[in-house]
Amino acid sequence: MADELTYHPYKSPTGGWGSVKSLISNSLGQHAVGTAPDLLRHHNKLGGYACTSCAWAKPAKPHTAEFCENGAKATFWDLTSKRTTPEFFAKHTVAELLGWADHDLENEGRLTHPMRYDRASDTYRPVEWEEAFAEIGTHLKGYDPESVVFYASGRASLETSYMYALLARLYGNNNLPDSSNMCHETTSVALPQSIGTPVGTVLLEDFEHTDCILSFGQNVGTNSPRLLHPLQEARKRGAEILVFNPLRERGWEEFANPQKPGEMLLNSGTQIATQYHQVRTGGDIAAMVGVAKALFALDDDLRHNGASRVVDIDFITEHTHGFEAFEAYIRHQSWDDLEREAGLDRTAMEEAATAYARSKATIAIYGMGLTQHRLGVDNVQMLVNLMLMRGNIGKPGAGMCPIRGHSNVQGQRTVGISEKTELVPLEKLAKQFGFSPPMKDGMNTVEACEGILDGRVKAFISLGGNFVRAIPDTNRMEAAWRGLDLSVQVATKLNRSHLVTAGSSYILPCLVRTEIDEQARGKQVVTVEDSTACIHASRGVATPASKQLLSEPAIVAGIAKATLAPNPDVTWDEWVGDYGLIRDAIATTYPDAFHDFNDRLDTPGGFPRPIGARQRKWETKTGKANFVLPKALQATFDNGEQDVMRLMTIRSNDQFNTTIYGYHDRLRGIDGSRMVVMMNEHDMERLGLNNGDVVGLETASDDGVTRRVVGLRVLEFDVPRGCVAAYYPETNPLVPLYQYAEESKTPAAKSVPVRVLTG
Repeated sequence: MADELTYHPYKSPTGGWGSVKSLISNSLGQHAVGTAPDLLRHHNKLGGYACTSCAWAKPAKPHTAEFCENGAKATFWDLTSKRTTPEFFAKHTVAELLGWADHDLENEGRLTHPMRYDRASDTYRPVEWEEAFAEIGTHLKGYDPESVVFYASGRASLETSYMYALLARLYGNNNLPDSSNMCHETTSVALPQSIGTPVGTVLLEDFEHTDCILSFGQNVGTNSPRLLHPLQEARKRGAEILVFNPLRERGWEEFANPQKPGEMLLNSGTQIATQYHQVRTGGDIAAMVGVAKALFALDDDLRHNGASRVVDIDFITEHTHGFEAFEAYIRHQSWDDLEREAGLDRTAMEEAATAYARSKATIAIYGMGLTQHRLGVDNVQMLVNLMLMRGNIGKPGAGMCPIRGHSNVQGQRTVGISEKTELVPLEKLAKQFGFSPPMKDGMNTVEACEGILDGRVKAFISLGGNFVRAIPDTNRMEAAWRGLDLSVQVATKLNRSHLVTAGSSYILPCLVRTEIDEQARGKQVVTVEDSTACIHASRGVATPASKQLLSEPAIVAGIAKATLAPNPDVTWDEWVGDYGLIRDAIATTYPDAFHDFNDRLDTPGGFPRPIGARQRKWETKTGKANFVLPKALQATFDNGEQDVMRLMTIRSNDQFNTTIYGYHDRLRGIDGSRMVVMMNEHDMERLGLNNGDVVGLETASDDGVTRRVVGLRVLEFDVPRGCVAAYYPETNPLVPLYQYAEESKTPAAKSVPVRVLTG
């Protein structure tokens, strides 16, 4: 593990030569130099493979290189020549490997054989596939179905996800938590109440017609770099981009397109944000209320002078509900309260309102900076309110654009990965497959964790991911995890979740999306859904890392056949032999979205799911888009104690979720260590701290549990007063399981109340 911290503020543009150098370094580090040509020819291209990194849209007319730095890193790590073999496991006990860093575990390379934990030797040992399936099936047959959890990360294809959801329901539960529970479940709750859809409303083409973009709580440079292309094009057209984010992130400041020789030659790019407002962590509601208040003031002046209004009263009258109460609420708020809670001056919010008022079509982008708060749902709905004020949903160049992380996290929900029965056509599944689905809601991620803590959960099946490392309250959860009877991990690389063992633990290695998937009916195609609800085909091009690997559909089918009674309507073997049959089944279950599924696989740019709000069809209880009043001006668990600060957990430029590619957070200028806490200079002075001082953070919680992370080095950084930032997942132990977004239960990892421990 690297631990020599250096800090040099990064002044170069996002992209540019920095990205090129990073790609070269990572391809060499993974011994994957030969992968580069495939990146250019096939990555996010029609007839090629869909990136396993973020879920940003794939254009119908792709760039020559339709990949970003992080997408390339993910591919290099998938197609590395390094291997984690049975010989590796024989040399290293689990106790030893638990001391390894996250980076070092995954850096050992691709898993090659199915493995079973041997408690006597404290090592993983190889096991034959059929033996593993038989043993897992025997275990599962002996449990109360409600005591088993079927977790899914966001990388599995639509085909695998559909099979996995069906497996859980045939088994007898809806315990299908997924990575969306940890990030964008808030969106799935907020948007249906406001506009009648659980997903965003924009298509990629809308970026060609927008003249204003609002961004809240999203770091484009690290989390969705390919989005920088349409942002740059919008800026060159003169569009205004208004950014609200606690940290100043280079991705929002300047971008040099690596595919533009002139920009590379000069190493200079395009200014992205026209306004950058460093809102206080958890203060987004106040900032948006301030913008709305300023809009009403502008509207009053225009009405007084007989000019055209900035409030789209015709749209509001025809398409919305609750405007009068919303207007009264906004006008009642005081500027003093708004400035205090937002951490912004009134003039800043008025400047944002003035720019927004000039636009004819606005897109609202947001990420987990809005969703992972106590009032995350209120955050999202207040942003919808801003958009409704000016009629910016359901017209070209405008709409809501939540930025999803995992490459198919949105898609797996579309085909049934959900613990909420209301979101799944259970009656249709019952008729289609001749069984009685469980009608009780299952466990989400937080509830699954609670069940592991109190012993109700006996077995955990994980379709990808690194659940133990990704969840809140890490220390408590690791201790409880060892009380599970069964842990089954479908994976491509070794991670910590495999090493925190249960009574019986299995690692089942699978193909990655970039690898050729050869089955009985030939080479197979899988599909994914992007952030704009468009469906894309993906075809692997690389030779599999090991002849012992199975595809994810084959693994799901293997577990199902070993566990469930035969069902003539569920032809697992035929599905594995021909994924087109799975797509036919999906089309039968979800005909509106997936009719003629196999015929539309190669639609350039993907084929879009029907989203009513795009046509101003509001599938809400009122039949209209709803203005929803926020419960408070700040979204946090902050109790107002003077010594309590707000921690936001963040990702680095050298990371994708729990996968740590290295220790070089280039875009923030931080190198050599992830054990860092970023602080405002005034807070450092108040606490008597200097750069490099070693401190701890302790959660300000009242449940009697001590949550503490020590050994963090202080770094003066441009962060709002009273706020600190530190890396995820290293500071996950500070996030209490009970601190989550109201209604959605998304962990509140962006505003954790903490105290700084000195001395």
